[in-house]
Amino acid sequence: MKFRVITSMFPFPQFCSAVRRKGALALCVALCTLGLSASARAQSFITFDAPGAGTGAGQGTLIGGLNPQGANTGAYIDASNVFHGFLRAKDGSFTTFDAPGAGTGAGQGTSGFGLNPAGAITGQYIDASNVLHGFLRAKGGSITTFDAPGAGTGAGQGTSAGNINPSGAIAGFYFDIANVIHGFLRAEDGTITTFDAPGAGTAAFQGTITATGALNEAGAIAGNYIDTNFTNHGYVRAKDGSFTTFDAPGAGTGAGQGTFISSMNSEGTTSGESLDAIDVFHGFVRAADGSITTFDDPGAGTGAFQGTIPQDVNPAGAIAGLYFDASNVFHGFLRAKDGTLTTLDAPGAGTGADQGTAALGNNPAGEIVGAYSDASGVTHGFFLRKP
Repeated sequence: MKFRVITSMFPFPQFCSAVRRKGALALCVALCTLGLSASARAQSFITFDAPGAGTGAGQGTLIGGLNPQGANTGAYIDASNVFHGFLRAKDGSFTTFDAPGAGTGAGQGTSGFGLNPAGAITGQYIDASNVLHGFLRAKGGSITTFDAPGAGTGAGQGTSAGNINPSGAIAGFYFDIANVIHGFLRAEDGTITTFDAPGAGTAAFQGTITATGALNEAGAIAGNYIDTNFTNHGYVRAKDGSFTTFDAPGAGTGAGQGTFISSMNSEGTTSGESLDAIDVFHGFVRAADGSITTFDDPGAGTGAFQGTIPQDVNPAGAIAGLYFDASNVFHGFLRAKDGTLTTLDAPGAGTGADQGTAALGNNPAGEIVGAYSDASGVTHGFFLRKP
């Protein structure tokens, strides 16, 4: 497959392998010698594992959305490699859940991606035939499943819901019967509107992707589209359905290269990364007026599939993410609005290739949620409080 979708909901060993291959779909979801900066040391890491999480390589606790109240959702992979959803309250208490119809085989099950201030969760489940479906879990625990019109019903096809905003609207993407990717918006009343960015390709594994974390309060959606050459480009879709497309400065134009969006905040600021002509990742932030600032963490490597990968931008413009260093170890980072970068390494994070820490969510209070892969390749969650 000649494209990639990075989300926070992906087991790190497979995620890192996908990044190395440049072309795989990751459904979901990187100064080590310098250690933590003084400001990072002043913060308090709380590490956690969802009850039932497996302890083998490629298993453990995966992180999805973080809401303003400090609760987060995600999934855990059990000892049989089945996915189960969870909600973790700020006090550390867990609620686990499975969507009706979720499969119980390896690689199947339920994953929570988005969590709004009211406590509603959206995400995807994979059934016994390996077809994807969306779900909405209300605060009270009731689960509604749904499929975008036109979603395919073959293995690896179907509907992936990634975002839920405060009003309860949900955005995501789906694969049709020809494996073309399309975006969708599900309104609060359940009505689903599908869309394609201008310039999106119409062959298998081309099309329009909505980024996890990129549906804001105003109803705008951001993501990337894959053109007929399998090159990626960014877009913002306004509430009225109009599109603005863009490319980050320096983005490569080859297959699998280009511009990728990870999140959008309430002000319309987007964050993401570009993959350049020599397959190095660079971070960027795009203001609502269209101006783009690129950045690289000082510890980021400059080899193929190394570099800086932003994940979430909060309303204040602070960005959480990860970078891969020259040894392919990944480290979390926090970039303040003024451009100051702080490295974040969770206690217990492994220091081998494709191990380390990823900061994945950053709420209005400046609290961060993320995950780390230990020396055995097991994934664990962390919550980082402000000092």
